[in-house]
Amino acid sequence: MPVENCPIQTLDADSISCSIREHITHSLGKPCAEAGNRDVAMALSRTLRDRLVDKMLETRKRYRDARAKRMYYLSIEYLLGRCLGNNLYNMKIDKMCRSLVKEWGYDLEELREFERDPALGNGGLGRLAACFLDSLATLDMPGCGYGIHYEFGLFKQSIQNDRQVEQPDYWMAEGMPLQIERRDQSVIVPIYGRIESHQGPDGSYLPLWVDWQDLVGVPYDIPIVGFGDKTVNYLRLFAARSTDNFDMKIFDQGDYIKAIHQKVYSELVSKILYPSESISFGKELRLTQEYFLVFCSLRDITRRFLKQNRNIEELPEFIAIQLNDTHPALAVAELMRILVDERRVPWDRAWNITNRTLAFTNHTLMPESLEMWPVELMGKVLPRHLQIIYEINARFLSQIRLTSKPDDATLRRMSLIEEEGGKQVRMANLAVVGSHSVNGVSKLHSELVKTRLFPDYAALWPGKFNNKTNGITPRRWLYKANPGLAALITEAIGDAWIMDLDKLQNLVPLADDAAFQQKFLAVKRASKARLGEYVAQTTGVVLSPDAVFDMQAKRIHEYKRQLLNVMHVIHDYLRVTEDGYVPPVPRVYVFAGKAAPGYFEAKEIIHLICCAARIINNDKRAAGHIKMVFAADYRVSLAEKLIPAADVSEQISTAGTEASGTGNMKFSLNGALTIGTLDGANIEIREAVGAENFYLFGLTTPEVERQLGDDSYNPWEYYGKHPEIRRVLDALSAGRFTPDEPATFHWIFEKMLTKGERYMHLADFIPYLETHERLGMDYARPAVWARKAILNVARMGYFSADRTIREYARDIWGIKPIAPK
Repeated sequence: MPVENCPIQTLDADSISCSIREHITHSLGKPCAEAGNRDVAMALSRTLRDRLVDKMLETRKRYRDARAKRMYYLSIEYLLGRCLGNNLYNMKIDKMCRSLVKEWGYDLEELREFERDPALGNGGLGRLAACFLDSLATLDMPGCGYGIHYEFGLFKQSIQNDRQVEQPDYWMAEGMPLQIERRDQSVIVPIYGRIESHQGPDGSYLPLWVDWQDLVGVPYDIPIVGFGDKTVNYLRLFAARSTDNFDMKIFDQGDYIKAIHQKVYSELVSKILYPSESISFGKELRLTQEYFLVFCSLRDITRRFLKQNRNIEELPEFIAIQLNDTHPALAVAELMRILVDERRVPWDRAWNITNRTLAFTNHTLMPESLEMWPVELMGKVLPRHLQIIYEINARFLSQIRLTSKPDDATLRRMSLIEEEGGKQVRMANLAVVGSHSVNGVSKLHSELVKTRLFPDYAALWPGKFNNKTNGITPRRWLYKANPGLAALITEAIGDAWIMDLDKLQNLVPLADDAAFQQKFLAVKRASKARLGEYVAQTTGVVLSPDAVFDMQAKRIHEYKRQLLNVMHVIHDYLRVTEDGYVPPVPRVYVFAGKAAPGYFEAKEIIHLICCAARIINNDKRAAGHIKMVFAADYRVSLAEKLIPAADVSEQISTAGTEASGTGNMKFSLNGALTIGTLDGANIEIREAVGAENFYLFGLTTPEVERQLGDDSYNPWEYYGKHPEIRRVLDALSAGRFTPDEPATFHWIFEKMLTKGERYMHLADFIPYLETHERLGMDYARPAVWARKAILNVARMGYFSADRTIREYARDIWGIKPIAPK
């Protein structure tokens, strides 16, 4: 098709203006004079998509022409955040578009509010994946993501009667103009059925997977633009659809409802993120989801590869696949199935190809998060994959028997099959055995991966294990989220930091500059005032921007110890109201995060936060000293409001439980000081910003392991020794914050005093209080506080996702930038 006469779509104001009007008229079917905010927002998004698609096709051609090795990132989550604003900033046309729509009588911020956060993830795992996609495109790296196009995501959180209420999050209600449906590249996904054993012409085993049902995976592409608009990669998400085929035997028998049941079930696969595993149907659906992700991704990857390369055995030379945690671990079995069953590659060569192609990132130290699937369930859903996993296991165990002569206990630990308590497939073990690289996401975590999670594998393959400390994209988390601070930094040192975060080191001399300190504190106060307006509108609570804004925004989980934070707030409240204590500075405590629907303790912690906030905020004795807020429905767009306004970042997980954290990086980059334990990336952040600019407290990982290991942690000793602890726990037990139902939080009293309580809240409580006292005294001296905060910003260069991606590319993937000429 000739395209010579097609108009060139550029990024100048006239071209953008023309395209917006064109989309209002012809895409939305309205006269421009009648366009409302939503219409202009949709038209602007479509205008950007047109240009991004052009650049995306140009980028693909560039990669093809260079015969570049490509990396594909497989993740069950992608927490993208709103795309319109991010695209405007990365395309460097935000100011121009802001001015353009203002001329027409519209406000760009109001237009952006019409976009919903894509509900494609939950927490740090998905946000990390999104940051990586941004960095890959910014660095001109040939890499893209694969995931699932969830219809409802996790859930939309609201607070009713002081409790979390989960509501469907139909994020596609307004549509997503940016995405591109690729129905012509749909994938047929076989599932269930049985295996028939046959022999090939050469006498080899020839399995036939028969009587399988099928799903359809329909791909949707979301363009991912790098900063400067030079490279546009993409995120490909698959939505599950039913086939057009009925089971006609059932249909002919007159059971219409039963005939369409399979079609309805097919669509459930991509309905919601993380279906509950508390019932067998939910467990089966979640396994199906993970397989659906893996099958669709690998089918698409190998299809693309074979269009340019005839020899499947060259796959590792041109393709790298990164498994983002254990959810895509079935890729090991699926790639082997493709090679052995479909391409007829001999087993040993197929295993070599698989191992050289796949790499695995572990994200958790929690044993309950290391997925295992019942053998019976996997045999039902994926009969051929179970056969392959057993074959991998048998060959692996035979190999290590010959090479290292392990004892039976070691063999049991290293086996891909858990034999005790019902046979289960260990997905983490499968990922480790099937990958050529296994990395953790902070120095401490990577060491614990070797010593705590996989010590036998690390001893067998010491060169396989490595560290890749997480990073965040400075484009979204400073340049876009905090324009006031970004402008101040650029005014002081230029804008090279946007692409090279190490340039922030040039701020170090300004940490002692009184004039710069004042500007810095003024920017922070303005961010706090903006957040205060949002909180007043959404909760009715009025916040003073002159108070310390102390924030803990992350998934609600016992190991993250939101409960420790709440206990400290209660301690402060009781001191103020009962002892007449006047704190050196007023405090605002902000909590945000979702609790898994089936996680009783986490949901009750939210309940406690909300009950305590209601009592504290309505107590006149605490007015002017303490306010407490739970910001509901934590998501990327809310994080962009919270993080720039934070003075204090709560990173208080029990040492040895957090893999890395990236919220800690975002807060520090925006000038919040961390109060935290030596856990995850906190350790590296403290090393980078300076111990004097980090508020450290608590037990170390070896101390935690020793006390829990020898059962020497006895919380009753702390309760008896420290009146501060008794006072807080007794207040909870007595129903101080739930007078109408005094027994509501007695479970916390009991759990905190259970011998060997896993997260050791009481052991760290007094050091936590003492550190907060020191923090408050420092905040009361603005010059002291400003210096510490500025140095936090200045020394965060290492924690750019750009650095992380360069390390992955160099050490694991073997990919290189393919920049436009």
